Amino acid sequence: NRLRQQQVAEREEINRILEELSKELAPYTHELNNNAKILGMLDFINAKAKYAHSIKATEPILSKENDVYLRQVWHPLLGMKKAVKNDIMIGKDYQAIVITGPNTGGKTITLKTLGLVQLMGQSGLYIPAFEESRIGIFDDIFADIGDEQSIEQSLSTFSSHMTNIIDILNKTNDKSIILLDELCSGTDPSEGAVLSIALLEKFKNLNATMLCTTHYPEIKNYCFESEYY
Repeated sequence: NRLRQQQVAEREEINRILEELSKELAPYTHELNNNAKILGMLDFINAKAKYAHSIKATEPILSKENDVYLRQVWHPLLGMKKAVKNDIMIGKDYQAIVITGPNTGGKTITLKTLGLVQLMGQSGLYIPAFEESRIGIFDDIFADIGDEQSIEQSLSTFSSHMTNIIDILNKTNDKSIILLDELCSGTDPSEGAVLSIALLEKFKNLNATMLCTTHYPEIKNYCFESEYY
């Protein structure tokens, strides 16, 4: 009982001390809140600088025309020495790019690199690319990458991709960038190729900036004959 009484007395004493301190600090709440905001901002800036230094990042140039040019860019989660670097140019000579090639050739990682680097730049971070790289200022960045099939929602691989692409189509404008991995995969190749070309035409009419990957030879032929890609 004495131990319990001492514990209660201790808690009451703590509450009394905290109440007195709160009363003394009450007149300075505005200054304290302002200091907390300033310290938070400085801590945020310092964290961005440390991160940029750790990945050897550079300051991007902002293009109002959304002319993206990434010099020797690499994925931010891969080390600078380990990653395979690429030049990505989109928005000036070409509004859309279709990437093809064998599996494990780096097509998907290129999509992810563009999306992540663009988000990093628009968030105020330095980017993992060589100096003089440019990024755009997009209202939305849409991506359909990976397999989103769901037994619970009765969605196959193909239908899940289509559901996502329809949602992207309804929200896309000329200030959007779209990243599509293996467009219309998971269905009959001939039907998938025809549907892919129809979607590419639709995105072209919306004047969106787009990067997509494919294995369909019909899409490759379509892009060779188009000045848009």
